[in-house]
Amino acid sequence: MELFHKAIMVKLSHKDKYLVAEDNQESVSLDRDGSSENAIWSVQFFETERYLRLKSCYGKYLTASDTPFSIGSAGLKVVQAIPRKLDSSTEWEPIRDGFSARFRTPNGSFLRPNGGLSPWRNSVTHDVPYKMGTQEKVLWDVEVVDAIPKTPLLSPSPNNRRDSTLKMDFPVKRTPPTLEPKATKFTNAKQRIMAFTRGDMKSNRV
Repeated sequence: MELFHKAIMVKLSHKDKYLVAEDNQESVSLDRDGSSENAIWSVQFFETERYLRLKSCYGKYLTASDTPFSIGSAGLKVVQAIPRKLDSSTEWEPIRDGFSARFRTPNGSFLRPNGGLSPWRNSVTHDVPYKMGTQEKVLWDVEVVDAIPKTPLLSPSPNNRRDSTLKMDFPVKRTPPTLEPKATKFTNAKQRIMAFTRGDMKSNRV
């Protein structure tokens, strides 16, 4: 299920052929063109997150039907449908294998892409792969088209931290100290003589 973690829309493919919803809004098939919206499936999770449902661009669910694909075949049709009541026929359990997955129904059958000659070519069925080596034939590559974005962790910016460290609290209603002007000093002989002539300095004679 990790492949579908937070997935909203996905594409499923097998050997460069995509699972697509046909325009008749009933059939599904394989197509090399995965650029159309028909190749996009919306993901719906259950509370247990073991099973999921896949909904086509027509709003119909990928459904494992009880109808044989052809007379005498073990494969059953996979269609897009809206059942009167959603049941296990619309439920698929993804079993991860690397970056791919197998999709198993509650009854134990697997979503299978088919090749070969017509009418099997590019068809999609579901059955139980009893024979050895058939497990790879029910393996699908999963491409997440849209997903729930990750929520970034909020952290204080360096500027805010710097401002907070420099901020100082001062007592309320306190008059800030003022500097008294320095007393006048005579710094050289010329200033002393001028002050003497104005009478600013007293004579020290007895």
